Amino acid sequence: MVNDNTIAGIQQIGIGVPDVHEAFKWYRENFGMDIPVFEEAAEANLMLPYTGGQAQKRHAILAINMKGGGGFEIWQYTSRVPQAPEFEIQLGDLGFYCARIKTTDVKESYAFLKSQKVNLVTELTIDAGGNETFYLRDPWNNLFQIIKSDSWFGKGMQLTGGASGSMIGVADMERSKKFYAIILGYDTVVYDKEGVFEDFKCFPGGTSRVRRILLKHSKPRVGAFSKLLGASEMELVQTLDRQPRKIFENRFWGDQGFIHLCFDISNQGAMKKLCADKGFPYTVDSGDKFDMGDAAGHFSYIEDPDGALIEFVETKKIPVLKKIGWYLDLKKRDAQKPLPNWMLKAMRFNRVLK
Repeated sequence: MVNDNTIAGIQQIGIGVPDVHEAFKWYRENFGMDIPVFEEAAEANLMLPYTGGQAQKRHAILAINMKGGGGFEIWQYTSRVPQAPEFEIQLGDLGFYCARIKTTDVKESYAFLKSQKVNLVTELTIDAGGNETFYLRDPWNNLFQIIKSDSWFGKGMQLTGGASGSMIGVADMERSKKFYAIILGYDTVVYDKEGVFEDFKCFPGGTSRVRRILLKHSKPRVGAFSKLLGASEMELVQTLDRQPRKIFENRFWGDQGFIHLCFDISNQGAMKKLCADKGFPYTVDSGDKFDMGDAAGHFSYIEDPDGALIEFVETKKIPVLKKIGWYLDLKKRDAQKPLPNWMLKAMRFNRVLK
């Protein structure tokens, strides 16, 4: 069985957009996602189960925030027009409904984003755990929740850090709860509540009865990037009043929306065995020599119980300071040992300001 420390944290949330550079600019200016780890235009020839059986061309930028948290893999099809959902996505529909973004100060983040004329879909409100929060949409209708966190790494240009989890629509709460605990380590229930919730009422379907469970990992993440990626939480939401639909129904991976949730790991072999043993076999496996230009590694995918795509990446090479050609070869070090802070913080010199 895989060691609990295999997962270093959420590496990134994949976001399908119609214009990768416009989206990078928006996420940089509003969320401080201003460090591009890699940018590459290539053909996604390993994702055929999710791209209609044909290799598709794409342009991707992986951007992070030096304050810590997961990054955004901003992803645009270039061989086809990325499709928006055919229906209005409602609370409890199956898949990644909302990305959680951490902040040092919820009120100040609300004031800043309001001054930016961002589409704030709620005012300051209280979530099911009694915490102050608010929700917003980006220009492509993706939903984000801003929540306070005490898990930080370095200095950034905004109050917000990176991704610290996701709100996920599920069909069977107990099955999904077990999956996220056993496979991904989210084994501790922060709250488990049922009803109609004030902070959800502004969403389509938000006045329906739901069950919502917030999960966190009881053990600290360990690995090369664990300090940068930090702690995270998952909120599972099951609608009790209607039959949910799959958010990516009749669409491809890479179309508009949250396309996957990616975890940085240090042992693909052990993870592959665990997933297979628990009934969630790899559906995509790149093998050990996948190259993305500035970065390289071994990636794989599984589906959660409702078909939402979970990615695992075992990073082999990453740029630290691209201007002088400083790349880190992770194959030559202890995979369980966190990288020194000074080394990770050197990535700030790659920051894009405008």
